Amino acid sequence: MTSAPSDHTQDRQPEARLRADAERNRDLILVAARRLFATEGLGVSMASVAREAGVGKATLSRRFATRDELINAVFADRMDAYAGAVAKALDDPDPWQGFTGYIHAVCAMQAADRGFADVLTMSFPAAKALEARRTESYNAFLELIARARNSGHLRNDFVPEDLVILQMANAGVIAAAGDDAPDTWRRLVGHMLRSYAAPGAPIPAVPEAPAPTALFRAMIRLARTGPGSA
Repeated sequence: MTSAPSDHTQDRQPEARLRADAERNRDLILVAARRLFATEGLGVSMASVAREAGVGKATLSRRFATRDELINAVFADRMDAYAGAVAKALDDPDPWQGFTGYIHAVCAMQAADRGFADVLTMSFPAAKALEARRTESYNAFLELIARARNSGHLRNDFVPEDLVILQMANAGVIAAAGDDAPDTWRRLVGHMLRSYAAPGAPIPAVPEAPAPTALFRAMIRLARTGPGSA
């Protein structure tokens, strides 16, 4: 004969349901934010995220009190990949190849996700985990620069800030070219890598330029929607 559930068990059931609902809402918010950030960038409003997730703004605020908290959660895995890219580059026995491979990998990450393109060119002091990963990656990048410079293949006047400048330029090209000329960033990176090379360094090939008609479509779209849209 099955005994009736105790009062203690019955008390736990609503609590468990509440926890499950909270976790489900958090997952819905993260999926929605990841999708919107990737396609529209970080300018998306918190209200838009709530609407995309199918939850109320109050629910969003309970899960993520600030935009920085949401950004930290959404991009945690991408920052892990960002840190992993520089670690892989340091493992390359060819310092110059490791350097050029890292530059290309980081710019490819930006191209794959507009939100991440923005993250790499902004600072989020309240997003502690994200900023810690960024600092870790930056310190490893300093070592990567030193190795490439000591190999004689990286120009002596290359400085860490040049990567930030490249990421800003790349983010702009990605947003401007949009779906009309999605591979335009590759040519930018190819030219920049050539500019970083010391005399005698192996020069990476520069990809072909996008078709004039594709760039024209991108220019028309920008004229209609403004430089912040894609």
